[in-house]
Amino acid sequence: MDGLASGGTGDIGNGGDLFAAMVAIGRRARYAARKLALASTAEKDAALRAMAARMRASAPAILAANAEDVEEARAAGQPASYLDRLSLDAARLDAIAGAVDSIAALADPVGRTLATFTRPNGLVIERVATPLGVIGVIFEARPNVAADAGALCVKAGDAAILRAGSDSLRSASAIVAAMRLGLADAGLPEDCVQIVPVRDRAAVGAMLTGLNGCIDVIVPRGGKSLVARVQEEARVPVFAHLEGLCHVFVHEKAELGMALSIVKNAKLRRTGICGAAETLLVDEACAATHLAPLVTMLLDAGCAVRGDAATQKVDPRVTPATEEDWRTEYLDAIIAVRVVPGLDGALDHIAEYSSSHTESILTQDGAVAERFLAEVDSAIVMHNASTQFADGGEFGFGAEIGIATGRMHARGPVGVEQLTSFKYRVRGSGQTRP
Repeated sequence: MDGLASGGTGDIGNGGDLFAAMVAIGRRARYAARKLALASTAEKDAALRAMAARMRASAPAILAANAEDVEEARAAGQPASYLDRLSLDAARLDAIAGAVDSIAALADPVGRTLATFTRPNGLVIERVATPLGVIGVIFEARPNVAADAGALCVKAGDAAILRAGSDSLRSASAIVAAMRLGLADAGLPEDCVQIVPVRDRAAVGAMLTGLNGCIDVIVPRGGKSLVARVQEEARVPVFAHLEGLCHVFVHEKAELGMALSIVKNAKLRRTGICGAAETLLVDEACAATHLAPLVTMLLDAGCAVRGDAATQKVDPRVTPATEEDWRTEYLDAIIAVRVVPGLDGALDHIAEYSSSHTESILTQDGAVAERFLAEVDSAIVMHNASTQFADGGEFGFGAEIGIATGRMHARGPVGVEQLTSFKYRVRGSGQTRP
């Protein structure tokens, strides 16, 4: 496969022992991480700008590789929404390179003093941000993840081992080849960013073992089956969300024009992203005025609607929603719609069915909005905004390595700050412990 030799992966795909070759990748990443942890802000930023420049210069090769991936996926019968996630064009690739440039412009998260305090015995203790080390990123159809993850890790002083899905391997490998050239241009180790150059699923299993202590954190970006496997089998910490089952609740005090605009955007701007709305909840107190316009707008825009009994009465094109629909991440032009008894009904529904990713309330009642923001226990909660803003770039993080819905360390978009840990620096003047 063209471009894979630059990944420094030896004979991993040519009959060599897979696990041994994967451990070798891990060791190279660990060595590169030690060097990168010592790099200055200026050195890391120069490398990121060089990586973006190399991606732009390599655009013909990257787009050619992507065209092969897309054609293969189309021939395999992948749906249009999947092909959209996989596809690159000149504008998308330039935006990906632009995101890398924007990461260079972010403040360096490493070396920040998070806290300082002095003990009664005179010891001065500082908590200081440090790199996490080596991040393993396992993703599927989105080739932009290779650029986002690699760049974010470099900014945070971490080395990245990337494992692309079978359908995006050519595209991701071409992107990584360009990024490695940029790292070399800036005098940093190329192995700060590596990609696993084979489709063999055993490579995922090898990464989940931690590669003999070489991987510090795993980040899965993909479908439910991938994330579930990672969460079940990983022997190292995981930053992940199982699925993006996002809700929009239209409260009785919602302004109809705003609701129509936000709901359309939240569902249909891009249906295949994890921040796309999958369930629309409408307050029974405004169903008489808001439900029909919302449902008609969605149907007329080409979105299938699966609704409860009240929603089915609005339009004959609405099909009955089943219990499974309230638990489904469609990633397509399909939405489930339910009429609920006010804020409490919405809160109960979200508590029962949400995947803790992103939920939004549409209302002009500030007190109701504040209660929603306080009581909904999801990584991202919104007021009068589209769920499609659930994105690291939109949060000002430059990009994201993923969305974390757990409650430990990182939650929500995982950007450069979330890719750091910390250590304590203790300065004394001869103190001994009694």
